[in-house]
This record gives sequence, C-alpha cells and structure tokens, in this order.
Amino acid sequence: MQAFLDFCTNHWFFAVPMFLMSFAAVAMLVWRLLLNMNAKTDLNLFLPRFQEILQKEGVEGALKFCKAQPPSEVIPRKLFVAGLENSKAGIAAMRRAMATVMELEIIPDLNFLLSGILAIAKIATMVGLLGTVFSMIGTFGELGDAAKAATEGTGGGSQASASKEIGLALFATALGLLTAIPLVFAHVLMKAWIHKYEVKMKSSGQKLILLVQQLRSAPPSQPGVQPGAAGQPRPAMGAPAAAGARPN
Repeated sequence: MQAFLDFCTNHWFFAVPMFLMSFAAVAMLVWRLLLNMNAKTDLNLFLPRFQEILQKEGVEGALKFCKAQPPSEVIPRKLFVAGLENSKAGIAAMRRAMATVMELEIIPDLNFLLSGILAIAKIATMVGLLGTVFSMIGTFGELGDAAKAATEGTGGGSQASASKEIGLALFATALGLLTAIPLVFAHVLMKAWIHKYEVKMKSSGQKLILLVQQLRSAPPSQPGVQPGAAGQPRPAMGAPAAAGARPN
C-alpha cells in the first residue's frame, strides 16, 4: 500500500491521468448499461396486443398504438412505425424502411459510448507503458550512478533506492492494465448484446410483415342476404293467353 502511495506521490503526472481515465470509463460504462436496460421490449406481451389492434383498427390504428409507446420501446417506436408508415407502398418498401431505420438510427444509438470505452481501454494501456518506460529510464540512470559510486568507493546506498524505483515504475503498467482489462471485457459483452438485439429486431420486422400480409389477404366480410329474397315465387314460364285473344 505504501508503495502505491509513493507511486501516486512521486509519479503523479502519470497517476492522475490514469485515475481520470478510469473514472471517465466507469461513468461511460454505467451510462451505457442504463441505456441497454431501457432498450428492452417484451414481444410476448406487445405482439398479441398489437395484432389485436391491427385486426380491429387496421394499419392506422396500429401505427397510432406504436407511436404511443414510451421512447424506451425501441422496436415498436422506431422499427414498427417505419414499417407501418410505408405499408401502403408494398412489402418491399416496408423491408427497405425497416432496414434503413435499423442501420442509420437504432444500431448507432446502441453503439453510443462504445467507441469511447474502447478508446480509453487502449489509451490507458499505452499511457501505463509510457509511464513505465519513463520511470525505467530514470531508474537505470540511478543504477548507473550507484554502480559508478560503488566503483569509486564513494558509497552504494543509492542502488537500493534505484531498486525501489523499479517497483514504482511498474505501477504505471499495472494501473493501465487494471483500467483496460475490464473495459475490453465489457466492450466485448456489449457488442454481443447488440448483435443479439439486432437479430431480435430482424425477427420482429419479419413478424410485422407477416401480420400485414395476413391483414391484406383476409377476405372481406360478406353482406347479409335479404330474408325474403330466397322465398319469392318464380314467375311462370308461360303466361296465360290474354283475354280476347283469338284461338288458332
């Protein structure tokens, strides 16, 4: 513990940036986790209600229902709205609209902060190595002076001090690795979560297309038959001879 305090005191110009990067990375990571927790849609609850409204009120009613969802419901609020708004242009237009929304809006939102997290992880490692290199340069200089002093017989106490400086120099690398390793691990997990969510969105878009196709292919309701239409007598095939007609 004392060695770490000595590192923070004697090498503050490396320790302070490392701590600042660590705090910034933790804040960004917590922020991204909160955004991921909000971007959840329980399709098992949403789809039955959506299908019911689509059958009763049509595309317009389903569109209003999707727009009324909270902003955290990404799939109905963005994906389904884009598909329903282009449903009049055909199934191909719905596919293109949903693919465009996923590529240009939803996926970039899901990747928000991930590039910064990965950048801090890489920079922290390099800054830690840089701190170690600078510290080792000074340490080897002190070792050279200690060896020279021992040779001249003027004293060799500085060699122990130089050995202590080697341990302090390695704290920079250790601090960089302690910052980078959790960030890289979290980045990989979040990328896997985004890929899984993208598959979920594609599956939801395909279900939306099937529901719209079923709505269009449903036969229109048949009008009711008038009650007395079937019971009316048919007219006679041959009309009786008119009164006053002369027989042959």
